[in-house]
Amino acid sequence: MNTTDIPKNIHQGRNVKRFREMLGLKQEALAIELGDDWSQKRISLLESKEVLEPELLSQVAKVLKVPEEAIKNFDEQAAVTYFNTFNDNSFSNSNGTFHANYCTFNPIDKWLEVIEENKKLYERLLQSEREKVEILKNKG
Repeated sequence: MNTTDIPKNIHQGRNVKRFREMLGLKQEALAIELGDDWSQKRISLLESKEVLEPELLSQVAKVLKVPEEAIKNFDEQAAVTYFNTFNDNSFSNSNGTFHANYCTFNPIDKWLEVIEENKKLYERLLQSEREKVEILKNKG
């Protein structure tokens, strides 16, 4: 049996929830977008349904601005497996050791340089204020 022959166990309501959450929408906001017949409770019930009716799926997909196929076919486990198969050499190699990118400078040195520059700016500002005070004393 080919792996494409195995029926996928995809929960369309859960996929609606995932897409809604990725978009930062609350159930109430989705209900408002779907129209007057909708409520937070009805969205909750929709998200618990394993399979959505085609018209409802179309309506929800349109509001979420995602393709209907995304809601019908998104499989979280397949997505996780897909991303876990990447081998990014900046983080690991075939024997599993970690390779980090190293800084060409010491961040603490840079931080100290900024502090020193701030001190110099403060001293110049202070000197300028002293000069202003002297000028005002001489005028008075």
